[in-house]
This record gives sequence, C-alpha cells and structure tokens, in this order.
Amino acid sequence: MVKYCDIFWSFLKVGAFTVGGGYAMIPLMQRELVTKHGWMGEEEFMDQVALSQAMPGVFAVNMATMTGYRLRGKGGAAVAIVGNVLMPIVFILALAMFFRTFRENPVVERIFMGLRPCVVALIAAPVFTMAKSAKVTWSNVWIPIASALLIWLLGVSPIVVVLVAALGGYLYSRLRHNP
Repeated sequence: MVKYCDIFWSFLKVGAFTVGGGYAMIPLMQRELVTKHGWMGEEEFMDQVALSQAMPGVFAVNMATMTGYRLRGKGGAAVAIVGNVLMPIVFILALAMFFRTFRENPVVERIFMGLRPCVVALIAAPVFTMAKSAKVTWSNVWIPIASALLIWLLGVSPIVVVLVAALGGYLYSRLRHNP
C-alpha cells in the first residue's frame, strides 16, 4: 500500500519545481507517477490527463485529486492536493509581498522574459509525447492548428471554437457510425 508521505512528497515536488502551470507539470508528473513509482501505466496516465483536462477546475489539482484518491481514497486525495498546491501558494504569497519592490527592476523583468520560452517548451514537450501515445496522424493535426489560428489571428472567441469543434465531433461520429 502506498504511504501518504510518498504521495505528499511526489506532489510537493511537482508543485514546487514546475514553472508555468498545469500543463508544464505533465512531464514531471509522468516521471513521478509512471516512471519512478509505477503507480500507473503510460496509457492510464494519458487517460487521467485527458479526464483532468475535461473536468472543471485546475488541471494540476484534478490530477492530484484523482491520483491520490486512486491510491489511498479520500485521505490520499487530500494529501496529494495539499502537496501539489503548498509550494505554489507559498511562492505566490512571497512574490506578492515583494512584487511592488521588484516589478520595475530590469533584472527581474529579464528573468520573467527568459522564463517564457522555457514554459512554452515545458508545455510543448508533453503535447508531442501525448500525440505519439494517442497515435495522432497528420490528417487530424489541422484541427488544433486551425483553432489556434482562428483565435490568434481572427480574434474568434475560444468558446465559439470549442462549441463548433464539439458540434463537428458529434456530427462526424454520427455520420461515421450511421452510413
């Protein structure tokens, strides 16, 4: 049986050493949950990522909740959540206390500007890993690219894009299964 302290420390590491939010946490979560501890397989991890994205709320907290609950029930979920959010909360409080003092500092501005490409890379890496695991083909890559371009270049609301994509997926599945 998995110990509460192991769950806590794993999610504390994920929360403490990830810059960029939930999606940037995926590689570290994958290493902790799948590779290091073997608490779930690669496919189960991918399913949990997809489910966490679909659920309302913060992605990282959803992942922590589901993993903790799966491993040790309600207590495991609580321990995983606390471990996952503890360091970001401490960091944000410390940053908020000192932000006014340092916000005009050119060194601090450069540090935050330098972190941006790292965050993009941390988010892009699991996208490619998940695409390989999900057996994504080039014939269906055009959908997220078109969606991003509609939002970015034409200013289409993401809500409209999601609703149209959902309707398109529904119609496609109905036509495919009912010839």
